[in-house]
Amino acid sequence: MAYSPLNDKTVIDYVKGLPNIKEVFLKNAEITAKEIGDGNLNQIFIVHTKEDPKKGVVVKQALPYLRVAGESWPLTLERVFFETESLILYNKLCPGLVPKIFHHDYDMYLFVMEYLGDHEIMRKPLVRRVRFPLFLDHITTFLAQSLFFTSDLYLTGLEKKELQKKFINPHLCKIQEDFVYTNPYMDSPENKWNPLVDGEVQEVRNNGPLKVKLARLKEHYMAHGQALIHSDLHTGSIMINQKDTRIIDSEFAFFGPMAYDVAAVIQNLALNYLSHFAHTPDAKERVEFQTYLLDLMRGVWTEFVRKFEDLWIHNNRGELVPNKYWDFKAGKEAFAEFRRRYIADLFSEMVGIAGTKLLRRMMGIVTVWDISSIHDAAKRAVAERISIRLGTRWVLEAENIHTIDKMLAVLLDESKEVKI
Repeated sequence: MAYSPLNDKTVIDYVKGLPNIKEVFLKNAEITAKEIGDGNLNQIFIVHTKEDPKKGVVVKQALPYLRVAGESWPLTLERVFFETESLILYNKLCPGLVPKIFHHDYDMYLFVMEYLGDHEIMRKPLVRRVRFPLFLDHITTFLAQSLFFTSDLYLTGLEKKELQKKFINPHLCKIQEDFVYTNPYMDSPENKWNPLVDGEVQEVRNNGPLKVKLARLKEHYMAHGQALIHSDLHTGSIMINQKDTRIIDSEFAFFGPMAYDVAAVIQNLALNYLSHFAHTPDAKERVEFQTYLLDLMRGVWTEFVRKFEDLWIHNNRGELVPNKYWDFKAGKEAFAEFRRRYIADLFSEMVGIAGTKLLRRMMGIVTVWDISSIHDAAKRAVAERISIRLGTRWVLEAENIHTIDKMLAVLLDESKEVKI
């Protein structure tokens, strides 16, 4: 079938023609569809039965342009390949933590996946101060398993390079290289920011030491292919309820620095923390939920490290430092020291990346709903100013911040005198 964008009507006929979808819909069920994509890249259809709106599938189809920018910004359709293949792989490495894939069609640049009708995007309930008791365990399991099992710590050189070859994703990598690491910090037509923080934005753009650090982080993003990373793992890419967590939207997947995905999760929780200075005027409620978010941020790092290192100790089959390499009298201690240094380097880079991503959300093409949903520009500027100061410090001080508690201490320091 030649490529053509689907619509609310043609997607129904398309789904009805798929033999392996019959198990989802009852025979002769009346099917309806609605396009609900509000993201930056694709169109997304929920196709379900009228009798049971939670019984259905999701069809995600790439458009030949960057949706957030419009048709004037062409974009390759092949990105659907990277999302589909990464989700298929994640289903093997992290079963139960991503949606099931029922069908993919690379001629139509789409795939069909499980509809998570009992879930919601994590970002908005966090603004409502909803707590998710299993999220910490689920997200750290996903991070540890997806990163470890696609790295040189587990794979042979040949295995990794064959997999890496499959995930060369140049067009979407360039979007991140431009929109995360470069364009927000200079004049670029797509940038937008709250005029009330214009002074802070200009300070960032004229901060030489900061821009040197950002450039070094960009170089690492471009050149350090440690593992298959999701590369867009924010709270808008997580579907969740009280019992279940699923990671979605992995079209940016490629082999990059492991720290990027961990940083993305922590940074988004930090942004949500800052948003509550406006979203939660009651001081008691605000402090209670912000404390919950601090515990989550701390737990994301500590639990990720615990699980990652445990996987490494018990599955050290990769060719980077095979077990035979440590087969000498002091080998056990040497292996432990190598792991310590490796994880310390991950942490330092994670802090810098988290700071970078805070900055780009305040002055680049794409903001974040936690903050943009603060309708009062003055109140929004309170959170934005802290975010800019915090992001700047995390980038500049990353090499001297050695623990998650010290990283969070910077957040507390920058937000301690907020007046609302």
